Amino acid sequence: MILQSTSAAPAQADEVGTEYDFYFAGNVKYESKPLEDVTISVEGNGYNAEVETDAEGKWKIGVPEKGTYTVTLDEETLPKGVIVAEGSASVESEIALTNSKIVNYFLGEGVRVTTSFFDQLVERTVNGLNFGLLLALAAVGASLVFGTTGLSNFAHGEMVTFGAVMALLFVNLEVPLWAALPVAVVMSGVFGYVLDTGLWRPLRRRGIGIVQVMIVSIGLSLLIRYLFLYFIGGGTYQLPGAGEAGIKLFGSVTLSITDMISMATSAVVLLGVAWWLVKTRTGKATRAISDNPSLAAASGIDVDRVVRIVWILAGALAGLAGILWAYFRPGIKWDMGTQILLLVFGAIVLGGLGTAFGALLGSIIVGLLVELSTLWIPSDIKYVGALVVLIAVLLVKPQGLLGRKERIG
Repeated sequence: MILQSTSAAPAQADEVGTEYDFYFAGNVKYESKPLEDVTISVEGNGYNAEVETDAEGKWKIGVPEKGTYTVTLDEETLPKGVIVAEGSASVESEIALTNSKIVNYFLGEGVRVTTSFFDQLVERTVNGLNFGLLLALAAVGASLVFGTTGLSNFAHGEMVTFGAVMALLFVNLEVPLWAALPVAVVMSGVFGYVLDTGLWRPLRRRGIGIVQVMIVSIGLSLLIRYLFLYFIGGGTYQLPGAGEAGIKLFGSVTLSITDMISMATSAVVLLGVAWWLVKTRTGKATRAISDNPSLAAASGIDVDRVVRIVWILAGALAGLAGILWAYFRPGIKWDMGTQILLLVFGAIVLGGLGTAFGALLGSIIVGLLVELSTLWIPSDIKYVGALVVLIAVLLVKPQGLLGRKERIG
């Protein structure tokens, strides 16, 4: 049976996103009878929404921009004995030349196969670990900056976006992907150096207070963000290989080659940063400055040099996080870094202010909480669930998991 659809906007359908000019719509019927209260959701380009069919089986969901979205019919809301053809409950659908797209499904009789709670738990744990690792790349850099300078950098989200935008730029210049991505990471490191040399170091030398510098970072964040909007526009752009089909590994866990490479890259880079902090002279100096800047300077450590290296490293890590976030999301958008900035700060606070290893631990926990929380709460508010747990942990251990009490108060 075909899920029948109208060829124009359903006039009486239950609707969401009516403020937008573009929309998906359909009319859910089985054996010519409309199916009421069937849940349809649309997700993509940083946007998601859902609606239930009305008494006539009609639905309509508005979206903010043209592009490719995943339109999903929730099989759990279908009447008993009615199922969607295997593998077709979620479809990729694109609004391109017109302002609307009508989505069709195939319905029939059968027994609905559901994913067990355990399989869902394993699948979301793997996704949470992937998300936590890429979040750690951004959080470790921001934590090192805070530890060595005391700056809570609200422009760190734009440093994340910068890496993804640079990757998009080089790809559009027809640089091979294997070269474009490393060059984008290098450019992100250069960006961190420029920010420190041109802005933060002069402010440090003038003895500007931490609060004033933090306010400057907020202004810098707004400036850079709207420069991105000016140059690349408000659309969503894809890197080559984004959205590729996944490979079923075990149970219901499905990962694409890109996901596997992303997780491996994040793990290797984070291990490299840990080795640098523990084994190299500059890494040890970085930890010393984080513990006590005055004592580190008195012992002969070149604080300015170490801080400059930290900014370069933070920029490169943020840029790499932006590239991987563009694949995980997927898509590059002018404000993409801002969307995870609160989670980055949350991971740093949870792990312990100024500790790189704490930021790593906090990021993994936040990533897992974000994905696992969707087992019990709607995905629309999954970030809120992670932050609620963060608050609960800090009420018990206010200095963070790996932080020290003397850092508080």
